[in-house]
Amino acid sequence: MTQHVFDPYTEDFDEAFDVVVAGFGFAGGVSAISAHDASARVLLIEKMPDPGGISICSGGGLRLAEDVAAARAYLNSTNGGATPEPINTDFADAMMELDAYVNSLAQACGATTTRVERLGNYPFEGFDRLYFLEIDTIPGFDPKRDYPAVKALRGGPKMFRVLQTNVEMRAIDVRYQTRARNLIFGPRGEVRGIWIESDAGPRAVAAHKGVILACGGFENDPEMQKQFWQIGPVASAAFRGNTGDGVRMATAAGADLWHMWHFHGSYGFRHPDPAFPMGIRLKSLPAWTPKAAPTAVPMSWILVDREGRRFGNEYQPYMQDTGHRALDLVDPTTMDYSRMPCHLIVDDIGRQMYPLGSVVYNDRDVTLPEWSADNLAEVEAGLLKRAESIAELADLIGCDAKHLNATLTRWNDLCHQGKDADFGRPEASMIPVRSPPFFVADIWPVVSNTQGGPRHDTQQRVLNGFSDPIPRLYVAGELGSIWGFLYLSGGNLTECFVSGRKAGEDAASLQPWR
Repeated sequence: MTQHVFDPYTEDFDEAFDVVVAGFGFAGGVSAISAHDASARVLLIEKMPDPGGISICSGGGLRLAEDVAAARAYLNSTNGGATPEPINTDFADAMMELDAYVNSLAQACGATTTRVERLGNYPFEGFDRLYFLEIDTIPGFDPKRDYPAVKALRGGPKMFRVLQTNVEMRAIDVRYQTRARNLIFGPRGEVRGIWIESDAGPRAVAAHKGVILACGGFENDPEMQKQFWQIGPVASAAFRGNTGDGVRMATAAGADLWHMWHFHGSYGFRHPDPAFPMGIRLKSLPAWTPKAAPTAVPMSWILVDREGRRFGNEYQPYMQDTGHRALDLVDPTTMDYSRMPCHLIVDDIGRQMYPLGSVVYNDRDVTLPEWSADNLAEVEAGLLKRAESIAELADLIGCDAKHLNATLTRWNDLCHQGKDADFGRPEASMIPVRSPPFFVADIWPVVSNTQGGPRHDTQQRVLNGFSDPIPRLYVAGELGSIWGFLYLSGGNLTECFVSGRKAGEDAASLQPWR
């Protein structure tokens, strides 16, 4: 649908609200609650048939701070100058307020919270003054019964249940299978409303105070990935609904963009059955903090490139965020990625340690069983291939057996010495690969969520290329996230609450344009 400059003085909208929120994940839910509590009449739309977005698939913990100065210092370091310091400062301030806010939402529906002490991912100033806030109990809640289409990492369904219950308690108008198609502009370029589309067809909805785009990133838009990332193809590891809708609508309004290169992702599997449309993350091993108290655990595998050689530390401090980056290497003479796919190798002892994969999604049209405890079901399914010898393993990879044998010999020697002198993998994670049969899998980059999108100010107002706010247009959540270089585990969920509160309250505070 092409952009339509809607003249509110000569044309009639199909319906009207004070604030329209597009996307019902954590950010959209908090935005709708905040706008409603500020006395706005709110419409909350979700294009998928079920709510939750990517948020519901997560661990569910919000990363909060014990000390505001420490949080500011940490964010300034990890964002590496890509995010303006005032944004980091304001975000750190808001982190200090969320504990009480989340507890108030939890108490409203009889839930309880718990606090988990955990260090920041990197040894920068302030890393030791951070913690997680999670939902502990919800009376009568059964995630498998209440969210049958969801396979989550851990506590995402609990946190979302609290938000959804609070939305329902407020009788906010929520519509599923309703897509935001494009913004409606007034004669001076200000946002006046939004085109939505459902089975009933397109409708022009007035937003008398503002529109909040909380519809996620572009994890499942290969074309947009091609334009902003060198690495590719990258499969979404959780959700098919995020296809860049918010980026397109915001840029149509004149938005500037930031962080478009940065995504939260790692390396993982592709299912041989094309009916399964998403990538599959490898087992989520605990993050560890360099120079602090490492919490790395045994990692049963190594990765090799197409020539059968290791090329990096398989167990980076936060592998679920930066694990994909080592695969992003192009030979400019061939335009070929020598590390895509790369290959996971594990021996028979390592195979029995734990499930190698972690199936995560929010999609009623997808069915995939839990990854088997001994990984043998995945051998039968073709995700893993079996080799009785190193020579047979090399044939499966397509590399020289001498190269592969040298790689495995070197790795096993390093394990015996107790130190990875080649790439610095944590000592506690080093497990030999020497007991046949061996197992191998093709490994590709996977994306959990993108961090790029429309640039915004501290009030979540979308900014144009001259740093001017686009009137009545806001973003919340991962759409235009603040994470500019290194991500803080749990930070996107915190951002959903921080940005949703700010966007909802600020939009509701505006005088109606009509």
